[in-house]
Amino acid sequence: MTYDQHLDVRGTLCPIPVIKAKKALKSMAAGQLLLIETTDPVAQIDIPHMCQQLGVVLESASEVAGGHAFVVRK
Repeated sequence: MTYDQHLDVRGTLCPIPVIKAKKALKSMAAGQLLLIETTDPVAQIDIPHMCQQLGVVLESASEVAGGHAFVVRK
């Protein structure tokens, strides 16, 4: 899968992954995909909640080595 933007926030803790994801989404066009990689365990709750609040689509959420990966469609 091809992503329009990749956000690597591994090594940061709440609320940094959400803050940076919101900033990245602001600069993206409707329909574009953002890949978010994080090691913050709370991101499993925060990223889906952020998507719901912003009205964007959480395409996928998966566990990866050392953390999680989220694909968000603006």
